[in-house]
Amino acid sequence: MTTKTIDRTTSKLWLAAIKPPMYSVVIIPVWVSAAIALFEQGQVPLRICLMFLLAAILILAWENLSNDVFDAETGVDINKAHSIVNLTGNKQLIFWIANLLLLAAILLVIAIAWIQQEPTVLGLTLLGCCLAYAYQGPPFRLGYLGVGEVICFISFGPLLCATAYYSLTRTLSWPLLAASVIVGVATSLILFCSHFHQIKDDAAVGKRSPIVRLGTQRSANLLPWVSGSLYVLTVLFVVLQVFPPTTLLIVASLPLALHLSRHVSRYHDQPERVSNCKFIAVGLHFWSGLLLGLGFLLAGAL
Repeated sequence: MTTKTIDRTTSKLWLAAIKPPMYSVVIIPVWVSAAIALFEQGQVPLRICLMFLLAAILILAWENLSNDVFDAETGVDINKAHSIVNLTGNKQLIFWIANLLLLAAILLVIAIAWIQQEPTVLGLTLLGCCLAYAYQGPPFRLGYLGVGEVICFISFGPLLCATAYYSLTRTLSWPLLAASVIVGVATSLILFCSHFHQIKDDAAVGKRSPIVRLGTQRSANLLPWVSGSLYVLTVLFVVLQVFPPTTLLIVASLPLALHLSRHVSRYHDQPERVSNCKFIAVGLHFWSGLLLGLGFLLAGAL
C-alpha cells in the first residue's frame, strides 16, 4: 500500500469521525424554528439566531466527542476504525477537548440570556445537556438500555426546537410544538438506522438498542411506518389548521423515505451493505426539515 493510499484512507476515517453531515441534526431544528418565528412574527433577531446556532453546533460536537470517550470505556467501539478515540489513541485529550467545546457553548447561551435579561434559554439548554450526558455517560448510559431513540426525539425535537424558538421570540406556539414532533421523529430515525450494521458489537457489550431487541428484520419492517409518519403528521396538522397548506412541500422528500425503507428492507442483515442507511436517514432529515421550513416561509411571503 502506497503512502498516498494510506493518507487517503486516514483522511476518510477522520472525515467519518468528525461526521460533518450529522450537524444537520442541530441546524435543521434551528432552521425550522426560525422559519416559524418569521412566519408568525415577521422578523427574527439574526444575531441571537446565529449565536444560538453556533452554541448548538458546539454542544453537538461535545456530545459526539464525549460519546466516543464513553463508548471506548465500554468496548462497544473496539471495531470502529473511525472512532476519534481509536484514531488518536488519547482518550483523555478527547475528553478535555469535548469539555472545552461545551464550556464555549454554555458561555454563548449565557450571553444570550444576559442580552434577553432572563434565564429561560439557559435553563432549557442545560436540561438538553443533561439528557445528552445521560444518553451515554456513566452511571446512566441510557442508550445502552434501548431508550436512546426516545432521548434523541426529545432532545433534538421538542426541546431543541422550543429552546431555539424561545431564544428568538421569548414565547412558544402550537405550530412550533407540532413541527418539533416531526423534526424529532426524523432525528430519531438517524439513530435507529445507525444500529443496523453494528448489531453484533452492540449485543456483545450488552447494549440493548432497538435493533438488538427486535432483530434486523422486524426493525426494517418498522421503517416505512416511522418515516411515513412525517407526512401523515404534516397532513394532519394542515387539516387541523395548525400548519399552513404550503408545508405540504415536505412531500417532495418522500422519495428519500421510500429509498431508505427499500434499502434497509433489502440489506438489513448485511452489515457492509446496510451501513450507509444512516446517511440516507440524514438526507431524509435534512430535506424534510428544509422543505417544512420553506413551507412556513412561503406561507409568510404569500
